[in-house]
Amino acid sequence: MAIRKAKGVSRRGVLKGAAAVTALSAVPTGWAIAQKRPLKIGLMLPYSGTYAKLGENITYGVEMVIAEKGGKLGGREVELIKLDDESKPELAPQNADRLVKRDQVDVLIGTVHSGVQMGIHRVVRESGTLTIIPNAGNVAITRELCARNVYRASFSNWQPAYGIGLAAGKKGYKRGIWVSWDYAAGVESCEGFKQGLEEQGGTFVDFLKLPFPQTNFQPLLAQIPGLEVDIVGAFFAGGGAVQFVKEYAAAGLKAPLCGNGFLTEGTLQAQGEAAEGIETALHYGDGLDNPKNIAFRKAFLEKAGREADVYAVQGYDSAQLLAIGLEAVNGDIEDEENLHKALENAKIDSPRGPMAMSPSHEVIHNMYLRKVTNGQNKVIGIAAEQLADPGTGCKMT
Repeated sequence: MAIRKAKGVSRRGVLKGAAAVTALSAVPTGWAIAQKRPLKIGLMLPYSGTYAKLGENITYGVEMVIAEKGGKLGGREVELIKLDDESKPELAPQNADRLVKRDQVDVLIGTVHSGVQMGIHRVVRESGTLTIIPNAGNVAITRELCARNVYRASFSNWQPAYGIGLAAGKKGYKRGIWVSWDYAAGVESCEGFKQGLEEQGGTFVDFLKLPFPQTNFQPLLAQIPGLEVDIVGAFFAGGGAVQFVKEYAAAGLKAPLCGNGFLTEGTLQAQGEAAEGIETALHYGDGLDNPKNIAFRKAFLEKAGREADVYAVQGYDSAQLLAIGLEAVNGDIEDEENLHKALENAKIDSPRGPMAMSPSHEVIHNMYLRKVTNGQNKVIGIAAEQLADPGTGCKMT
């Protein structure tokens, strides 16, 4: 497997890609070169800034699958072309276009930021480039904007929020609200929580929101006692999640706090005692006891020098999905009919548990119920088993 960097486009000219790393596989024979050129896979991910670690962990996951397959996918040597998208939506169409047209990648794996994903989507829908999403959860991609050549191996924003809403309703909570930033991920998560809670007989009272990325939470917290709710759901991530959880605990509110899994994913050390007892739903969590996960976590630690997280799993499963498709067509990515048939019918043994594809090319997987216990998101049950996104409005062509 060869890895090189691609140079994207920025206001000042050229973006820096990720550093090249040493090839992992032997050079193919002259006959093999003549028969099958190396498969080009573009990794359009954040390698700098706030989301750099997420991009790195996704990349490590992809590289692990290629290494497990002996440096080849479907019998083809692999060339990875990395491009730092800097999590800037305004650069996304140009960067995706650069990978597709200049570098002529066969497959594009990207990205983390939903705004960047929309830019990628515009390019790959037009070009028909096979695309696998390793994180971004904006629901439009697998609903009204679904495309035959685009698959998601991570989650939709609706899924984990629906899972925690369902779990809250099953526990007997009757009146709930959602608190988040007023942007696509927050709104889509709110819809999921509301639906899950109401399906269990609960009442959704209100959506409290503030502009992204503001963190003046006090006015929102001050409204909660007057709403007379018995459960509060929330979606924040990163530094915003740390601050919100701490301020919620300090406010001494009676209603328990729950949320989309990213409320406590990767933030527990900074949240400290304030996070203890919070329940969330996500497709991965600490203590998942299955052979695939145990082996994966060990291998990831050896490769990366740190513990695996949900982003590493999503990168790994993106590559697993791709491998299934390529193996079905013996590496002939031009055999689109059989390639897509294999991808659509894929059954994946994931570290997260069993995983498959929905008709809208959204991942079907368990939403685990997790509880923060001694600084870990410990899995305590399944909030929604083998959950598929509704795929509303998807007309696959």
